[in-house]
Amino acid sequence: MLALPPGPPGTEFHASLRVADLPACARFYAWLFDAWPKEWTHRYATFLRPDLNLNFVIVVADGKPLNHDTLYHLGLAVADKAAVIESYHRAVDFGVAVEKPPRTTWKGTPLHELWLRDPDGNLIEIYARLTDAELATKPADELPAYLVAGTEPTG
Repeated sequence: MLALPPGPPGTEFHASLRVADLPACARFYAWLFDAWPKEWTHRYATFLRPDLNLNFVIVVADGKPLNHDTLYHLGLAVADKAAVIESYHRAVDFGVAVEKPPRTTWKGTPLHELWLRDPDGNLIEIYARLTDAELATKPADELPAYLVAGTEPTG
């Protein structure tokens, strides 16, 4: 694995999802990306975010089975912990399904994270990498630290 030749010189990330409900998903992704679709027909909607080098397309399912178990999740990085918390409040205000409330996780890749579900059930991770100062505060038990009061699991 370490002796890899150079990969393609990418300049944009593109993802395309088949969806059951194009209007609901277009509304969700317009909110998530803070951008209206560049193009939207009865068959697809295309979202471009040049600042993220993103070209994201949602396409009607055409009766094809939607295999949600083949896509783990999509992710959107934000600036910092405060932006993760703000994203949570925006999601709640917008009526988005929150899968996991904002928290700081330590195991695996330490992150501030928030997990949402789009209208078709796809997982969306909103995350921010921890600063060196935040990494220095890692608890011995490595349990998640919930970032918004009242969102901790009960039980």
